[in-house]
Amino acid sequence: MVGDVAFLGLTRETVLNLTVNIIPVGILIGMEILFFVLNPWGWDLWYVGWMHFLTLFPLVLLLILTWVSGRVIQDSEEGDEIQVDEGRSDGRPERPTRLSLEYWLGD
Repeated sequence: MVGDVAFLGLTRETVLNLTVNIIPVGILIGMEILFFVLNPWGWDLWYVGWMHFLTLFPLVLLLILTWVSGRVIQDSEEGDEIQVDEGRSDGRPERPTRLSLEYWLGD
């Protein structure tokens, strides 16, 4: 099957689609390394803390966004459709939906 090479459970086409997010991740990691090595504002804890926060926080958010979008793209490429579950009598669905945490964390 074409595109069957799996990287973190993603096909080759999905990884290519996620390249738009992978490139900024590399840029943020490079900035973090340069800021740590060159230390342009000295070792004042206030500046160093803000400097690392302002690069690491967007990096973590972008990694989460990339992972979630990869799962969604992979599911859409496999032809999975969003199915509506009527659920149980207590209003919870029988199986996890895409909007639930169990869907994203469990396989």
